[in-house]
Amino acid sequence: MKLNNMLKGIGMACLLGAAAAGLSGCGGSGSSAQKTFTIAYAPNESTEQSADARGGMSKDLGKALGMDVKEINASDYNGIVEALRTKKADMAYLGSEGIALANKRMDGNVDVIAMKAPGGDKAKAVYHSVFITRSDRSDINSLEDVKNKKMAFVDPASTSGNLIPTGMIMKAFPEDHLNAEALHVNDGFFQSAIYSGKHQASIQAVAKGDVDVAAVSDQILQSEFASGNVQKDDIKIIASSDPIPSEGMIIRADMDKDLRAKVTDFLLHYDNEDYFTKVIKVKGARFAPASLSDYQPIIDLNELLSK
Repeated sequence: MKLNNMLKGIGMACLLGAAAAGLSGCGGSGSSAQKTFTIAYAPNESTEQSADARGGMSKDLGKALGMDVKEINASDYNGIVEALRTKKADMAYLGSEGIALANKRMDGNVDVIAMKAPGGDKAKAVYHSVFITRSDRSDINSLEDVKNKKMAFVDPASTSGNLIPTGMIMKAFPEDHLNAEALHVNDGFFQSAIYSGKHQASIQAVAKGDVDVAAVSDQILQSEFASGNVQKDDIKIIASSDPIPSEGMIIRADMDKDLRAKVTDFLLHYDNEDYFTKVIKVKGARFAPASLSDYQPIIDLNELLSK
């Protein structure tokens, strides 16, 4: 009887321990059995037009991993970083500045496993920040013409929609002794300055005349032209940045090694054109191998401008 009661006690302790620790069983290896993998996307990739393509990729990844894959569509870049930091997301698709932000807030516990590249060629894994205005604005033809205008940035953590254009304006107007804060207030260098939330919204704001100038990703601009959301003849580019490292898939550096290997292998071999055209916004793009070091110049620039 005593032995029977003791065995029952051990069995109950095992069940309670497994439930508390999230283990698949008692007496196993002690590693948690992850059942769901979560990807976080920014507003630019979370459009209704790309919902089916994102869902298709999640389904394909789920088959490769043998677990459910779900999405988090964050309202801004800060939300994505926080989801990664608190382990509510396992992976996120972020631009260079978002990666720099995650690296800072997560004390370096991040890595990049793949980056967007035309044809999968890493040498072409770059894009540009462009300043745009309406084609009929004869008074705005270069970066030197943006002072005292209505300006739209994208998001504080956007590379091509904030970090790079901020640096470009500061460089173009050395006599104004500008800093980042001075460029993001009303009735200062600009008549008004806003964050639109996503590149598409900035492009529409320019097209409709709600703002005079906006800084956006050249690839998203071309995608908007291709989709017919804005007419190419209505928009002109007045300035373009130097090349910027393409967006990448970022994970926590402490991810399980086997899981990391499976996810990386999936991304580097994924070739669903619908996903790359509608979600990644570059027809013919694929993922190329990447690491955090590919984004070091942006990490350094972010540190410089934040001082």
